[in-house]
Amino acid sequence: MKLQRRVVVTGLGLISPLGNNVSSSWSACVAGKSGITNFDNSIENSPVTIGGRIKNLDVSSFIDSKDVRRLDAFIQYGYIAAQEAINDSGFLDTDINFDRVGVNYGSGIGGLETIEQNHKLLLDKGYKKVSPFFVPGSIVNMVSGYISLKFGLRGGNISTVTACSTGSHSVGLAARSIAYGESDIMVAGGSEMASTPLAISGFIASRALSTSKDPKTASRPWDIDRDGFVLSDGAGALILEDLDHAINRKANIYAEIIGFGTSSDAYHITAPPDDGRGAALSMSNALNDAEINPDDVDYINAHGTSTPLGDLAEATAISNVFTNKTPSISSTKSMTGHTLGAAGAIESIFSILSINNSIIPPTINLDNLDPRCQLDFTPHEARNASINIAINNSFGFGGTNSTLVFKKYN
Repeated sequence: MKLQRRVVVTGLGLISPLGNNVSSSWSACVAGKSGITNFDNSIENSPVTIGGRIKNLDVSSFIDSKDVRRLDAFIQYGYIAAQEAINDSGFLDTDINFDRVGVNYGSGIGGLETIEQNHKLLLDKGYKKVSPFFVPGSIVNMVSGYISLKFGLRGGNISTVTACSTGSHSVGLAARSIAYGESDIMVAGGSEMASTPLAISGFIASRALSTSKDPKTASRPWDIDRDGFVLSDGAGALILEDLDHAINRKANIYAEIIGFGTSSDAYHITAPPDDGRGAALSMSNALNDAEINPDDVDYINAHGTSTPLGDLAEATAISNVFTNKTPSISSTKSMTGHTLGAAGAIESIFSILSINNSIIPPTINLDNLDPRCQLDFTPHEARNASINIAINNSFGFGGTNSTLVFKKYN
């Protein structure tokens, strides 16, 4: 089905280990600062003692105290990021049809902290001590539902769950809802708060996490000494809008979404194929959807998680797709760590800000490039560059892949 309407981005909202809003996160990102710190994960003898936690966030200034007690942190993060994006877009202050304003906002794992807490109550004190808000306070779709409820958005109310591709898939599917005429405005994004003892233990068991003791250098995509990703929390929200609708209400337009591609590795539940063929197909599908050539792309905000297999597979995929001219590449996960279901939304925002500010964020900690990954990964420092088109890659467990294409709006 051919897209019928042009889709633009008119609002941004962000909570990350780098900052609790868009401006502070972006400033830290451009400056090459790490948001990774030491923390007590309450796991005895744990080899993992670092992560990307949200810092100094006064949730009560955004959410009613009763809801704070009832809702898992991933829902709280998602709502706060959405609130910033909605305020940024200004659509609440205009005369619009709220029947045509929807939400597609997901999470890779959901309310794991709430699940752990209530399971402990069940074991220690019996079923009567389990909270009546346990289920609605932890299910993935409640982040979308809570945003819809609080802002009176009566359009489609959906939550996408595709592991670490969640945020990207949410944005792409929301864009299609607008392009196909279902909606005029969509709130889209992803959120995650999975730095809990159970999740950390599970990722340790699968040997996915870095065991570095230095939080500032642990996330090191494409470096020969990388040893796994750094688990982080966060949320990213984008306001997507039909172009004519945005123009009519005189909205500020950050960028246009011109392409969305997906694929499946169909290979392994957690590991990508060595040749990165699923990632390459996702990028090719996105470029075909955008009706552009690989040479038109100026910047790739890569998935770049800092895992030995994943980084190599993505580098191979990029080389196989961009055979003539390879764009500049960077991984902002080198600074944020891996926020799982929020990553695609957070990194879409960084991609859009790269276009708007003509800056390619750095890949920090890239001290010794893996010789098998010979591409321009923008090591150490940000770089000024004219960026007309940027793409963002997100790949997840289960072999699910997603690529978004953003273009400067003229």
